[in-house]
Amino acid sequence: MGATDSQKKATAAPVDHVKKMLAFIKNSPTCYHAVENVGQELETAGYGQLQENERWELAMGGKYYVTRNGSSLIAFQLPARKPKGFHMVASHSDSPCFKVKENPEMKVEDAYVKLNVEKYGGSILSTWLDRPLSVAGRVVLAGGAGIRNVAVDRDLVLIPNVAIHMNRDMNKGVEYNVQTDMLPLYAGADSKPFLTLMAEEIGVSPKDILGSDFFLYNREKGRRFGAQGEFVGTPRLDDLACVYASMYALLHGKPEEYSNLLAVFDNEEVGSTTRQGAASNFLQDTLRRIGESLGMEESGFGRLLADSFMISADNAHAVHPNHPEKADPTNRPYLNGGIVIKYHGGQKYTTDAVSAAVMKEICKKADVPWQCYANRSDIAGGSTLGNISAAQVPVSAVDIGIGQLAMHSAYETAGAEDVGYMVRVMECFYKG
Repeated sequence: MGATDSQKKATAAPVDHVKKMLAFIKNSPTCYHAVENVGQELETAGYGQLQENERWELAMGGKYYVTRNGSSLIAFQLPARKPKGFHMVASHSDSPCFKVKENPEMKVEDAYVKLNVEKYGGSILSTWLDRPLSVAGRVVLAGGAGIRNVAVDRDLVLIPNVAIHMNRDMNKGVEYNVQTDMLPLYAGADSKPFLTLMAEEIGVSPKDILGSDFFLYNREKGRRFGAQGEFVGTPRLDDLACVYASMYALLHGKPEEYSNLLAVFDNEEVGSTTRQGAASNFLQDTLRRIGESLGMEESGFGRLLADSFMISADNAHAVHPNHPEKADPTNRPYLNGGIVIKYHGGQKYTTDAVSAAVMKEICKKADVPWQCYANRSDIAGGSTLGNISAAQVPVSAVDIGIGQLAMHSAYETAGAEDVGYMVRVMECFYKG
């Protein structure tokens, strides 16, 4: 006699979300690759791609997604009947790094070739030194061949430090100059041109590349570590961990009264004020077009927003083991302590009493612990997606994240348990 479906489900092995997240991050060296990978997962799950320049014909119960600039994406699933509102999760696809400039090659004394780069976002510069790096991004091809993502899957460049013998004050602190100290060594004097190498990676001629966006990326493998494997380290943890968690939850949830929506924005690390950033009309326009396709007038769309909720998912600072004094005296999240709810009196984070209460109830329902984060009052903090998105789409919103160390390092650290906690919270939220 065969096992029932419920028995099979009960004996199924639990999903290793750390392993799956690390694989997703490894395959997402840039924002373009991250969005491409999310799109492929959505396609596999039956989501149909919409185009912004075409009319949308949506069906109740349908699953759809749309991209902008190849670096931002919004996916949504409609319930079987007209939704009461939207359950939305927003995260971001970009991470601090270095962008390769146009005409990047710089010869040094007929012996070396280095690449001219500029800083993208607020990187911890020293963490990029003396480690093998590579280049990834996208190219625009001639002859109507479109846009292609490219990633050199081998160690290609390195930013060398100055020997301590040449700077005896090195360990007293160094102020790095991006234009002089952070340029990566690419080749010897007689090597092939950079654009030629990138063209070979995708099998085209250099003259076929009309435009490009190339970035340095850290190829170091993500891994678990610690006495019991309780920690996880990886490049681009901020914010691809939250992209992974919300994507997985969306794919495994089924809306009943509300439409589930996932937003992945680009350019959070440089202020979000681009056409594909959280400050753009991308989310607002998508929501309006959903309402329009469902036959809603303006007041009906307003009612949908009034009964909607957004989780802004971007990682948070955990108490540092070497510098616990950097944390707020009473709001002190730790690795593996659960979801972090982020507060800021000046509204850098959008959490308020109402949205925090909603988030705590979701955590309770998901059986997930939560913690609270606030900046020390004498240390300025960063901002994130919640307040920026809410200015475009006025819905109740909360800012949360996974606690991590060394935010904006080339290699960041979090708690392994917190990855699963984030997935469970997202699943619970999407299930209504």
